Parts: sequence; C-alpha cells; structure tokens
Amino acid sequence: MKTILLTGCAGFIGSKTTETLLKEGNNVIGLDNLNDYYDVRLKEYRLKDLEKYPNFKFYQEDIEKIDILEKIFKNNKISAVINLAARAGVRASIENPHIYMTTNANGTLNLLEMMKKYNVKKMVLASTSSLYADQKMPFNEKLAVNTPISPYAASKKAAEVMAYSYHYLFGLDISVVRYFTVYGPAGRPDMAIFRFIKWIDEATPIQLFGDGSQSRDFTYVGDIANGTIKALKEVGYEIINLGGGRNPITINDLIKLIEKYLGKKAKINYKPFHKADLKETWADISKAKKILDWVPAIDVEDGVKKTVEWYFQNKNLVKNINV
Repeated sequence: MKTILLTGCAGFIGSKTTETLLKEGNNVIGLDNLNDYYDVRLKEYRLKDLEKYPNFKFYQEDIEKIDILEKIFKNNKISAVINLAARAGVRASIENPHIYMTTNANGTLNLLEMMKKYNVKKMVLASTSSLYADQKMPFNEKLAVNTPISPYAASKKAAEVMAYSYHYLFGLDISVVRYFTVYGPAGRPDMAIFRFIKWIDEATPIQLFGDGSQSRDFTYVGDIANGTIKALKEVGYEIINLGGGRNPITINDLIKLIEKYLGKKAKINYKPFHKADLKETWADISKAKKILDWVPAIDVEDGVKKTVEWYFQNKNLVKNINV
C-alpha cells in the first residue's frame, strides 16, 4: 500500500486516476483548488464519489502556494506524487497566459522542491500532445518539441524540463506522460465530445472550428488513468506517450458516432480553423508498451457509447452546465 499525493484530484483525469488508486487499496491525498475554469458543480460531482472512500484525504488547496504544500508534505508520509493539477485548454491560454505559467510551471517547481526537501523520490507529471505541433506522425517521444504554438503547450514544456533538471541534480525519478485527447464520462465541458453530445441532444448547433477533417487520437479516460498509475514504476527520467495508438479519427466521423448513440442529427455552424489548434494528432505508443506494459483497452466507438450513456444518466447535472 502506498500513499500518493495526487494534485488535481477533482479534475477529469485526476478523479478517475484517484478512484482507480483507491480501488487498488492505496491511500490518496487529493489536492485541488476547485477553480472555476469550468463549472465547479462538475468537480464537486466527481469529488463526492471520491469522498466515500476511507483511504482518501482531501485538501482544497493550490499547488502555487508553497507554504501549503510544505504543511502537506510535513504532515503526511508521501510515497509518490502524481501531478495532474494544471490549467488546461489551448485557446484559453492565449487569453490568460500568466495563470498557465504560474500553475503549470511554477506549481510543478513547488512540488519538486518539496519532494527534494522531504525525500519523496517519484513523480508522474502529466503533459500534453499539444507539444508535437507540426511534427511528423505518428508522434514519437524522440521528436524535438521546441516550437510550442500556445502558452498552454509552452507551460507544459517548462514543467517537463524543470522536472528533468531535478532528476539530474537530485536524483528524482520522473515519468512524464503526454496525454492525447482524453475523453469519457464526466469529462471537461470545454472539450469537443462533452460539448457535441450536449449540443446535438439539445438541438443546438455545434460550433465547429474548421471543416471537420482535422483528426485526433482520442484516448478513453479509464485507459489514461491505468497508464498514469503504471507510470509510477521506477524509470529514471522518461517521456512516455499515452494515446489511442490507432489511426486517428476525424471530427466529422466523431460527430457521426455521437449521432448514432444519441439517435439524433447534428446541426453544425462552421467557423475558421484556430491557428493554435493541431490539425492532426497520432501517438506512437510503442514506448508505453515496452516500459509500462500499457496499451489502451477501449476503442473510440465503445468509449463514445459509454460517454453518451453517462450523459443520459446524469442529464439533470449536465443540462445546467455551460459549454
């Protein structure tokens, strides 16, 4: 049994990873500031499910506050850190870049400092496929990612390289996991699948940036949680893609899948493609297979079906959430 400090525990990926760890019998110290980047009611919904576990302890705090982190590390015997606390969203980072750097980069630095001070050797750091802009697909971890096209991606790059410096200087063991377009039940309402399901069901036109031919390597949240936990193993310092690993699907085909499981047709308002978005993503996951013995189990069709089922079961919650 381990005691894991998991930051961002009320977030989409964070809550699923926390739940999986708890079910496996681990103790989880969850930290989340419950910010209002999107509707807090969705975070509270996820958190309520976690609080029923006796091996879960929650702090409503912020990784930007190093004095708070000091108290948490001092008062708990932490085995490892999974850092999923982050400001997410490519387009929002253009509007408010400062908060992305203070949370994603400085917040990670605060955690690394506390790990060094309290002799916590292992961190799993969440990163992003957004770093692979304009690279050759499928995206391999050896590719240079020195030209981020959004403040979000730049802040994640900053966190990655700071983590490397702490590995090199102080012997911290770091697994950087780059996520590829995560989706699933109780997802983020600013992400396409959540929005499209709600809009199609409510007969609201989809706001689609581009012509729908852009494609993504969609990855189911349960698979991402499992891969994140497998990344707790000792690796030294490694960057590892966690993605669907299959041929990516277009947004147009995604919409057809959602239509199939909702039993309704979409109305679409086409908008210009956003220059900070990637046109395609596709993960080379051979490294995850080799190092973590990880492959995704849920394909997009089954994952969309599960997500639509969750939507119907929680329609009273979702109907009041702005997307």
